[in-house]
Amino acid sequence: MKKIHFLLITLLFSFSLSFAQVLKPVKWTFNSVKTSDSTAILYLKATMNKGWHVYSQNIKGDGPVPTSFSFIDNKKDYKLIGNVFEPKGIEEYDPNFEMKLKFFSNTATFSQQIKILSDKPNTIKGTLSFMCCDDKQCLPPEDVDFSFKVEGNSKSKTISKEDSISEMASIDSIKSSKKDSTNTSQIQNSDNSSFEGKGLWGLLLFAISMGFAAIITPCVFPMVPMTVSFFLKGSKNKIKAKRNAIFYGISIIAIYTVPIVLLIVISTFLGKGTVTSDIFNWMSTHWLPNIIFFIVFMIFAASFLGMFEIVLPSSLVNKVDSKADKGGFWSPFFMALVLVLISFSCTGPIVGWVVVESSTGGSNILRPIIAILGFSVAFALPFTLFAFFPSLMHKLPKSGGWLNTVKVVLGFLELALGFKFLSVADQVYHWGILDRDIYLAIWIVIFTLLGFYLLGKLKFFHDSDIKHISVPRLTLAIITFTFVVYMIPGMFGAPLKALSGYIPPQATHDFDLNAIIRENANTGSNTTINELCDKPKYSDILHLPHGLKGFFDYNQALACAKQKNKPIFIDFTGHGCVNCREMEANVWSDPKVLKILREKYIVVALYVDDKTTLPKSEWITSKYDGKVKQSIGKKFADFQVTRFNMNAQPYYVLLDTNDSLLAKPKAYDLNVDNFVNFLESGFKEFEKRHKGAL
Repeated sequence: MKKIHFLLITLLFSFSLSFAQVLKPVKWTFNSVKTSDSTAILYLKATMNKGWHVYSQNIKGDGPVPTSFSFIDNKKDYKLIGNVFEPKGIEEYDPNFEMKLKFFSNTATFSQQIKILSDKPNTIKGTLSFMCCDDKQCLPPEDVDFSFKVEGNSKSKTISKEDSISEMASIDSIKSSKKDSTNTSQIQNSDNSSFEGKGLWGLLLFAISMGFAAIITPCVFPMVPMTVSFFLKGSKNKIKAKRNAIFYGISIIAIYTVPIVLLIVISTFLGKGTVTSDIFNWMSTHWLPNIIFFIVFMIFAASFLGMFEIVLPSSLVNKVDSKADKGGFWSPFFMALVLVLISFSCTGPIVGWVVVESSTGGSNILRPIIAILGFSVAFALPFTLFAFFPSLMHKLPKSGGWLNTVKVVLGFLELALGFKFLSVADQVYHWGILDRDIYLAIWIVIFTLLGFYLLGKLKFFHDSDIKHISVPRLTLAIITFTFVVYMIPGMFGAPLKALSGYIPPQATHDFDLNAIIRENANTGSNTTINELCDKPKYSDILHLPHGLKGFFDYNQALACAKQKNKPIFIDFTGHGCVNCREMEANVWSDPKVLKILREKYIVVALYVDDKTTLPKSEWITSKYDGKVKQSIGKKFADFQVTRFNMNAQPYYVLLDTNDSLLAKPKAYDLNVDNFVNFLESGFKEFEKRHKGAL
């Protein structure tokens, strides 16, 4: 059973190492060489990253987009001789399209022979189109502009065709220009960086707090005296002792951080330069990893509450401990390793919690690195200080029953937070087993029991008798019961803004007084405002917050926007998106925001992680990766990436009835005034474009 527990924690770490980025695996270079007084050859060379390939010009059927070349017609200056020549290439079975295809790997040089008609130097321009794939994915077709400068036919620079090919091969790099498919990519990239930055700072503070919290767990705190006694042995040489103390702290940080970094590097290398967003999305929203996370948290909660102990094999710990007696830098390093191994049963779930949180807040590859680095620095700092200044040991409280109290409190927290993973799976797959009211009821019971435990009314196996309640313990009990009282109105539909990112959305609540009042209020203006063109698709399983009426399919929303001549507000969201729920609870709930959304926009919420299978007639083939998208989530996740070059949520886009941007898209921002300005600026731009129509 212990081996199974350890395996679950290993899986917990490994599931959080997949992140997305935009790929550019093919580079083009161009060169021209004269082969006679009146002829020249234009060379177009593709250099591909390892594992990637581009396709032949001669592709037929429902396969990939073939490589093609288009030259701007200029009959006065030059004339094309024949078609573009392509190299031999490779003909093999392509798993992406399940058919035998001709393609080129590593490098491929295409050539076009021309006849020069003008005596003056010529500039020959055109555009090439290509599609590239590796063994697992395809990128959408891309256009690249090219330009050649060719001498006139009165100037002779004649070389053989074989020599010209050799000369072409010696050119290291020539700058190529590429066309952007839309003008929005720069907008999204700049907006996303600020969004990720805020998330990274919050993640770092969270990780640091967890590192300090791990110090006071029962299997870590008693290690402090052992650390001090170990470094007191070598205190005769103060310089050496302080040097070893510093190396001891660095070793603790490295033991936690290096494995995570190596796994990311290996995953990135195996992914040929990137880690695909499909795996990351699967880990965040699929039922299997979320159920595994839920089970792992339940196991550790049971352990913290005293049901059993999770320990590493004693033989491993003893072997490492024996190494700590060696001299030099090995001694503090193995001492650090002993600390990490012995404290595993307490730090394991906390580290797992930190890594899981880092994987659910965005697709930045730095998130798990920053998370584990923040945790390990905070965890190592006290040990380093006590090793550096052993006299500080006298100021620490003694170990005792209070440590088991800390462990039990952590057990209750693990129990409550574990239900978050079950909730994500429940929302994505619409199981309906953990709606908002059921979830709140579970939390109310858990934290009520925690309050009684802090008051000494509930006792576990390893707890000592409590003769009186200390002031700190009473304070924690008051905080806990206050939290319980805060949650109780949520059972009747209160928004509970402080918990918006951790509990199911309001729409899943069975008994919502606010919704009942809102639906039965006979306000004629609202009836007119909320009237939609037709019944929204998927409205039986998807919902908008705060009684907003809108759509869950972009094409349906666009059709209604044209009919009513209103701009479109797109909400790229997800069932497992914590920041989306926070935005809805803290920003969308503002009366000014709700008024604008109800009166001025056609609202459409596009869920990028919903697993509901679409009818076959609504399946699409992605222009980004060439795969068929069969579910609601995959369809609209692909729409967000291909149309707006973005895969993070929440993400808000304002479009007019011609499918054009009205304002710079917006990401996570809890400032209500900023969001109101965003909506107002988009509507004003819409008015300018549609004067007299509103």
